[in-house]
Amino acid sequence: MADEEKKPASSLSSAEDGKERTYEDEVLIDPEHDTLHRGLSARQISMIALGGAVGTGLIIGSGTALVRGGPLGILLGYSFVGLVCYMVMVSLGEMAAYLPHKKGFAGYATRFVDPAFGFALGWNYLLKYLIVTPNNINAAGVVIQYWNQKINIAVWMVVFIAFIFVVNLLGVRIFGELEFWFSSIKVITLIGLLLMGIIIDLGGNPKHDRYGFRYWRAPDGPMGTYLQGQVHNYHLSIFLGFWSTLINALFAFIGTELIGVTVGEAQAPRKNIPIAIKRTFFRIVVFYIGGVFIIGLIVPSTNQSLFTANKSKAGAAASPFVVAATLAGIKTLNHVINAAILVFVLSAANSDLYIASRTLYGLAVEGKAPRIFARVNRLGVPYPALIMSTLFCGLVFLNVSSSSAKVFTWFVNLVSTFGAITWMCIVYTHIRFMKALEAQGMSRDDLPYKAPFQPYGSWFALIATAIITFFKGFDTFMPFTTDTFVTSYIAIPAFVLFWGGYKLFYRSKVIPPEKVDLITGKREIDEEEERFNAAEAAKGPRTKWQKIFDSF
Repeated sequence: MADEEKKPASSLSSAEDGKERTYEDEVLIDPEHDTLHRGLSARQISMIALGGAVGTGLIIGSGTALVRGGPLGILLGYSFVGLVCYMVMVSLGEMAAYLPHKKGFAGYATRFVDPAFGFALGWNYLLKYLIVTPNNINAAGVVIQYWNQKINIAVWMVVFIAFIFVVNLLGVRIFGELEFWFSSIKVITLIGLLLMGIIIDLGGNPKHDRYGFRYWRAPDGPMGTYLQGQVHNYHLSIFLGFWSTLINALFAFIGTELIGVTVGEAQAPRKNIPIAIKRTFFRIVVFYIGGVFIIGLIVPSTNQSLFTANKSKAGAAASPFVVAATLAGIKTLNHVINAAILVFVLSAANSDLYIASRTLYGLAVEGKAPRIFARVNRLGVPYPALIMSTLFCGLVFLNVSSSSAKVFTWFVNLVSTFGAITWMCIVYTHIRFMKALEAQGMSRDDLPYKAPFQPYGSWFALIATAIITFFKGFDTFMPFTTDTFVTSYIAIPAFVLFWGGYKLFYRSKVIPPEKVDLITGKREIDEEEERFNAAEAAKGPRTKWQKIFDSF
């Protein structure tokens, strides 16, 4: 390939010699040497997908959503965004199962849409994880302060940052195993919390008080009122309360798409990724929707102990579940739950740092970030990318000068906007992928995984996410607050700057569907998976107990 053909120009450009060329094959193929290791097993992938994204949004952020939207409002909001999330995941699953490469979402966007689009998506997603990692460390500090406020919170920040850095430095096998058990604890804890909530609600508490739907009636519910003092309209404040739950739910569900980054280090991805994607539906229904429904039954939305944005005092209960145990009069259980929540947020921070480093690595492999970040050690860890991602954890020390609740709000605003843009890019890339298949005479029925409800599901997710994103910062105008306005919307011009800057510099063009490369690199992935399947088959049939273990 000539030197002039190797520059990351457009996916489809007219060469000086008049001959049409497609986006270079070299960039589309995963590197063979000094690359990430496919060390994540089926059980690790499934469990990370099941518990990896369950973190501060559900366990802590749901307190704000309950106060603003009420028990019915939070249930409706999380159900709607859960549907959007599912559509995003099945769209991602279809592309990831067909081409499980090591370049993450940016690779699909580069290949199926436009290199400029892939560049903007990659850096947008990287910024999201560079911010969400310190957000979860900040949340861990909030949890710790429930017990002890004498030790400066900065000390805990240093301990938590060092812990997740060391875990990620040990390699994907150690990371995958530890995250498997972290996620297992999270899933077991969540199931226990849901059962606890049901038992408390039905009267199985020290007070023998049957709650029923008590908190769904006035003066607590069913709908909350938000900014009523500013809008001076009761019905409008109810709607604003519901709308704010959509924003909180968006933050809670964002991160579910991390399974799309793990495909680069997944064993037998064509088999395991669809399994993980399908289980997403049950996680959404049981954990998220079931969780907020039960929270609305056992915690009044008017309770002053809930951790809410901007105004919570240090030492406030970080989770509605802790509040529920305290209200029910169950001694010591609140401390047990708080300890479990600490595991939740540290696990989330651990997986977030992993995703940040792999996203930066993927950008470097594609030539869209400095090449030094494409280096890996003998364990397959992209250590320069990991070090750079860890340095951004220093943002967490903002909570030394500002309250943890306020810093949490800033991070939520930033993360939810960056994450929403990622969702929109994923489903738009999937729309382009489906058009390319159709234009080239390929049937979706022949794909390893066929996403349901398409193409309507992707269009629904795209439009719904765009509307929520555009109006997500409505409360920053009541009254206008500079810091919350900037953190709510700065991700949008940043994405446009990334996209426009790359496009102007490299003169890239959107790839016509009939010219999209659906083949390059696929053979190498097929051969790699065949070798793995042959090695697994040589081990002999799995026992009944091994199959049961794999299922769970």
